[in-house]
Amino acid sequence: MSSYAPAIPQSRANGLVIRSAVVASIGGLIFGFDTAVISGTTSSLQEVFSLDDSGLGFIVAIATVGTIAGALFSGQLADRYGRKRLLYIIGVLYILGALGTGLAASHTMFIIFRFLGGIGVGMSSVVAPIYTAEIAPPAQRGRLVGLVQFNIVLGILVAYLSNYIIRLIAPEDVAWRWMLGVMAVPAVIFLLMLMTTPETPRWLLANGKVDLATSISRRLCNTEEESMAQLDEIRAQIAEAQAISAARTPFFTRRYLKVILMAIAIAAFNQLSGVNAILYYAPKVMQDAGAAANTSYLMSVGVGLMNLIATMAALTVIDRFGRRRLMIVGSIGYLLSLGFITVVMFSFEGHFSSTSSVLVLIGLMAFIASHAFGQGSVIWVFISEIFPNQVRGRGQSLGSLTHWVFAAITTYAFPPVIGALGGGFAFTIFLVCMVGQLVWVLKVMPETKGVPLEEMSVKLGLE
Repeated sequence: MSSYAPAIPQSRANGLVIRSAVVASIGGLIFGFDTAVISGTTSSLQEVFSLDDSGLGFIVAIATVGTIAGALFSGQLADRYGRKRLLYIIGVLYILGALGTGLAASHTMFIIFRFLGGIGVGMSSVVAPIYTAEIAPPAQRGRLVGLVQFNIVLGILVAYLSNYIIRLIAPEDVAWRWMLGVMAVPAVIFLLMLMTTPETPRWLLANGKVDLATSISRRLCNTEEESMAQLDEIRAQIAEAQAISAARTPFFTRRYLKVILMAIAIAAFNQLSGVNAILYYAPKVMQDAGAAANTSYLMSVGVGLMNLIATMAALTVIDRFGRRRLMIVGSIGYLLSLGFITVVMFSFEGHFSSTSSVLVLIGLMAFIASHAFGQGSVIWVFISEIFPNQVRGRGQSLGSLTHWVFAAITTYAFPPVIGALGGGFAFTIFLVCMVGQLVWVLKVMPETKGVPLEEMSVKLGLE
């Protein structure tokens, strides 16, 4: 049990808390936007830079390599220099990535700026949730941190919609540049709004700035009692973190092998479903299946909208249905949707039409709904729950690293596989991998719903 003050009834979040959370969530929205916006430019990139399928895979996947680098080091940088300073750096990287890729005069320049944008995405995936969690009083923390995750999915939808609109109004030879460059607009708004937000009390207290931490906490809370409770909680967390650091526990040991393998498995399966490959290449997949160019962009909007709806649905039931049940439902959905797409791809191969493109769209919408309702909503919750407190941070990092490494692999390999063997074969690979996931969920994955974190080690046989 924690030693700090008991929970105090709290009123609604005040204006500064809401504004600060919204600013951090804009960082999440740009994260989602950057993830999907490249999907509208792949055909133009191949033409402008004379890329073969492998070259296209590399130029798209280089952002995920940057994401890995950003995610690996941002936690340490945020602890050293502050959450708000890192958010400023993220905003600058977003602007550089958007303008640099949009104005790139050479293949090399495009790769450099796409890599920088990827670093911003990786840093945002770590720092934005941390900032929001630390800026919010306890009673509002869950909802406000969830706002960041919601905005990532919303950003994907906005990217698809933006690509479609720009495709309709911009000259064809420069439309791809506008698709990439337009991300600078929300990035500038993000930086300007960031000027109105404070550093987090937790970072200030951890770095000896007690008076400033107390002052900001008082502004973030509606009453002095709330502020005192928040500061007491922060002091307890800092003391606990220092105790864990002093007794540094080895991570890669036999004791933790079971949960390490679980984290690697769920993170790898997440990307072996093909979700990032589909998000990155959605219009291309639709065009290969017979859709007209403009129609393929509109179809992508439908995929993004389904992603948003299914994510919202999953977040409302995850604590009631449980993690394992959602994974079973999502896995079955994967098999049905990927199996359907595979059959369509093989059946229409060589004579794709508008009919086949509509069938593929139906399959992709079922696929993205299955992902959002299962893997998409469960992965980070499950990984955060299965590791004991003394190694939880390293367990989260391992899961994130595994996720982005497999994202880079699937993103790079998708165009060459389709080019050489066809879409049917590519989706067959994803289908086989998801058979493996269903077996893993049924045979290995434990249910963690409702289990106190303090008792999780006993349930999983780690004690």
